[in-house]
Amino acid sequence: MSVNTNTNTSGITRIDSAPGVPAAVGPYAQATSAGGFVFTTGQIPAAPGRSADAFEDDVHATLRNLEAVLHAAGSDLDHVVKVNAYLSSPDQLAPFNQVYETFFADRRPARTTVCVGLWGVSLEIDCVAVVRAGAGQ
Repeated sequence: MSVNTNTNTSGITRIDSAPGVPAAVGPYAQATSAGGFVFTTGQIPAAPGRSADAFEDDVHATLRNLEAVLHAAGSDLDHVVKVNAYLSSPDQLAPFNQVYETFFADRRPARTTVCVGLWGVSLEIDCVAVVRAGAGQ
């Protein structure tokens, strides 16, 4: 599957669909690249054929979706500078941090984590990243 992108004359690139990530459910891009940065849409633990599992599995699935969107936009987890995480219960923070650390290890981007009411999902994560040098975005 190829990446579906849309670039306008002002150098803004929109990633409409990244390989392996479910399509957006509304009129928005999965990521937008501008000025050397990538801004992702909130990713959830959705994947084709995936069934509901433990919360830790939801965190893994969400971060894999985020990773795929970043890759499609010319970036990766090494280049993330800010993460926003939305959890649906305060009890999720410890297991969230355990999985999150396996993805970000020593990179430790700035992060905001809040507990909110979400529409039928356990968490949502978005981020800002720098486009990799030579990525052509």
